[in-house]
Amino acid sequence: MTQLVFATHNRHKLSEVSAILGPGFRLLSLADIGCEEEIPETAATLEGNALLKARFVKDNYGYDCFADDTGLEVASLGNAPGVYSARYAGEACKPEANMLKLLAEMHDAANRKARFRTVVALVDSSGERCFEGIINGRIISERRGTSGFGYDPVFVPDGYRLTFAEMEPEAKNRISHRAEAIRRLAAYLQTIPRQ
Repeated sequence: MTQLVFATHNRHKLSEVSAILGPGFRLLSLADIGCEEEIPETAATLEGNALLKARFVKDNYGYDCFADDTGLEVASLGNAPGVYSARYAGEACKPEANMLKLLAEMHDAANRKARFRTVVALVDSSGERCFEGIINGRIISERRGTSGFGYDPVFVPDGYRLTFAEMEPEAKNRISHRAEAIRRLAAYLQTIPRQ
């Protein structure tokens, strides 16, 4: 079984990614390795932030690690909030505040096209690699659903009527941006020998 650290404190993300990777992988969270600090995400891109987090764990704890960064890119907002999605309403704000700010800024927007983009960075003994996943959709005008996290209650993927927050986790995991990036990571990991 392949053991990897997923550089997150977010239990929702950990369980979502564990389900996508499947039984051949044992995922450890930052808490599992004794890393209680928040790793600064100071890069200007999703790729940069994901690499910062994965490098931090590899350099300071010695574990092979992958990290992700996800941005919601809204066409009518010039692809904002993008890399600032998790702190759109301010550094100390909760996801609810970010979502409310987004809805307020899009109140009169005719173009509601948006996409979620995830970049997963793997740092291990063989080097560094990035994997990307994208799902296109639209932002609706009011929240719906109680599953998921972040902007899930206001995002409807193309070809669907339900928001991510209205979908069963298994259904979301089949189509999500994070699922696509993690599947690409998993496909790569299956091609290399692990200790």
